[in-house]
Amino acid sequence: MTDSIERLYRAVLAARDLDPARSRTAKLMQQGTGKMAKKLAEEAIEVAIDAVGGDAQAVVRESADLFYNLAVLWAELGIQPEDVWREMERRELLLGIAEKLPKSALKIAKVAPGRGAERPIVAAEERTIRKRH
Repeated sequence: MTDSIERLYRAVLAARDLDPARSRTAKLMQQGTGKMAKKLAEEAIEVAIDAVGGDAQAVVRESADLFYNLAVLWAELGIQPEDVWREMERRELLLGIAEKLPKSALKIAKVAPGRGAERPIVAAEERTIRKRH
């Protein structure tokens, strides 16, 4: 998968200097970071809406759009896919690959005191999670 993202990223870099009248990527990059961030957010919302609606094929399509817009934003900000992969590796060492890193350093210390070994990857069983009120 990282190969696909890296190919997409290289294609975005190659397209950014094309004629904005003929390249959506060039046009988007010409419009600036604010527009890029807005497009990224729109795609993320579309993924979420389609997921709630149970439309898996739409989620697949919108996810591809989300990756595209993310690659455009990365390119604009000078972020390379390798930068993100390194951060993911760092987090995996702290909490395991299937966990989100807490925002607070204090929470990280509580969750992963003295981490040395990798956490095992455990698939969550399928179930309905009820929201507590």
